[in-house]
Amino acid sequence: MNIPPIDQATVDHAVALTQEAGRRTLRWFRSPDLHLEHKDDGTPVTNADLDAERYLRHELAQGFPGDGILGEEEAPTPSRTGRRWILDPIDGTKAFIRGVPLYANLLALEDEYGIAVGVINLPAIGETVWAGRGLGCWSERGPARVSDHAALAGAAVMTTSLSRWQPDRIKAFRAAGAMLRTWGDGYGYALVATGRATAMVDLIVEPYDVGPMPVILAEAGGRFTDLSGAPGIAGGSGLATNGLIHDEVLALLREG
Repeated sequence: MNIPPIDQATVDHAVALTQEAGRRTLRWFRSPDLHLEHKDDGTPVTNADLDAERYLRHELAQGFPGDGILGEEEAPTPSRTGRRWILDPIDGTKAFIRGVPLYANLLALEDEYGIAVGVINLPAIGETVWAGRGLGCWSERGPARVSDHAALAGAAVMTTSLSRWQPDRIKAFRAAGAMLRTWGDGYGYALVATGRATAMVDLIVEPYDVGPMPVILAEAGGRFTDLSGAPGIAGGSGLATNGLIHDEVLALLREG
């Protein structure tokens, strides 16, 4: 099937909205005005999360009327166009509330062919990684490409936290020579897409946690699946690699 590229204007608009949402979150970053609550599932939410999601929802409704919206903090908006925006206003809220500058704002557009646009914005470090289907993957430094590191030995493997990793799984990766690093979230995926890390592992995710990743990794020359090896964002887990070590990482994760 010949899948058409997305238009550049939609990509540019998505990048601008995500960056502005990020700028809004900086008003509360490391601020005494930050207000923290916990949702029914025990995960944290702040006034910065809520403000950024409301901003994105309002702007998307104005700019793309009829498109659906799936976000972390509010109920889904149904689609009348067959397209859906997927957003996480702050991916890495636990980092955000601790003053760690590695949190991200995530935005993706899904159409009949899959994820067409993806944006990872890292406002506290002034970096954005984005992609449009058929248009490549980019950052402020220019075209973004995954690394050409072809072995798990010496590979930088990111994850959000090791708390859910079984000890045998950690031992297996270390025995294979991988360097395990944490504070991943969207930051870890950005590192893989730009060639600074080789893999990013998320054992448990929601679709809005990984919405941008399929198109960003594909356009950067890498690969994104869930931990069963299936593509897409609905599998409840996520693995991004440069493609060269993807099957090897999957095999180790299944053994652990």
